[in-house]
Amino acid sequence: MVVVSRQSLLPSFLYSTPSPTDHLHHVPSSNVTGGSRVVIASPNEGKIELFSPAFYAACTVGGMLCCGITHTAVTPMDVIKCNMQIDPAKYKSTTSGFGVLVKEQGAKGLYKGWAPTLIGYSAQGAFKYGFYEYFKKYYSDIAGPEYAAKYKTLIYLAGSASAEVIADVALCPMEAVKVRVQTQPGFARGLSDGLPKIVKAEGVAGLYKGLVPLWGRQIPYTMMKFASFETIVELMYKHYIPTPKEQCSPTVQLGVSFAGGYIAGVLCAVVSHPADNLVSFLNNAKGATVGDAVKRFGVWGLLTRGLPLRILMIGTLTGTQWGIYDSFKVFVGLPTTGGGAPTPATAKA
Repeated sequence: MVVVSRQSLLPSFLYSTPSPTDHLHHVPSSNVTGGSRVVIASPNEGKIELFSPAFYAACTVGGMLCCGITHTAVTPMDVIKCNMQIDPAKYKSTTSGFGVLVKEQGAKGLYKGWAPTLIGYSAQGAFKYGFYEYFKKYYSDIAGPEYAAKYKTLIYLAGSASAEVIADVALCPMEAVKVRVQTQPGFARGLSDGLPKIVKAEGVAGLYKGLVPLWGRQIPYTMMKFASFETIVELMYKHYIPTPKEQCSPTVQLGVSFAGGYIAGVLCAVVSHPADNLVSFLNNAKGATVGDAVKRFGVWGLLTRGLPLRILMIGTLTGTQWGIYDSFKVFVGLPTTGGGAPTPATAKA
């Protein structure tokens, strides 16, 4: 009799299992070169098999929902933040900024740019979350179970960075329209007239002139967002939740997702804020460069201008995003993100 190790072919941190033996499958010798062996198939929770096309489709829809809904909901804070970045003399603080905007434009001014926000961030979220799950699995397969588990933080960082490169290409045109509508009075009422106006004046390239600064803002932001979230959730289950993740109720798991997301969001805001200031400046000053931004705001200004509001906005935004994303995953029969791992087992075949 041959002893065969029932070692998962997938790194354990990629999924959680309700039972260490639920996923064992014997593969007939006719299907495997060299005789019979025991493998562990992709976990199957509820309606959707993990890492299947349906799984990635579900993650894409979840990402679209969580980013589109949350970014649109915080449009008033985004409007004030962008104006503080562009015109600090007029919009001196968060409180006074709201007062100035409402006085000049009325309450409707707080929701300027909501349409490009909804469309742009829905597209970005779809690509970000869908491709993150794909690249996380892809890089884990390249590394192999041992190294992927050992260097899982690098997997999170590489997967999120790769996904964000693609996601920002989808976001950039809408971001260009959003920033100008929100910060240039009289430029356009919204998406319907703002988009054609930019294309007519600058061509399609005008929609993408902020792409490199957007990458500079979003890639570090997303790397921090996903890697810190995964790490925080793992630490919460390890040190603060007395019950293993797979035994926790969906309510507890979703609470952990929100808390981990909020903490991760604060870290994201600090890391990506200088680039966020640059994106707003470059989308408003034709022909401006990074050097021009530094001259106007100074290094300290780029680091701190509008940061408290952005911390509040991004913390709430990110916590809510992870809550919505994982709620959708639970709804379609998938486990929540992070924190769980199956118990490797060995047995005789």
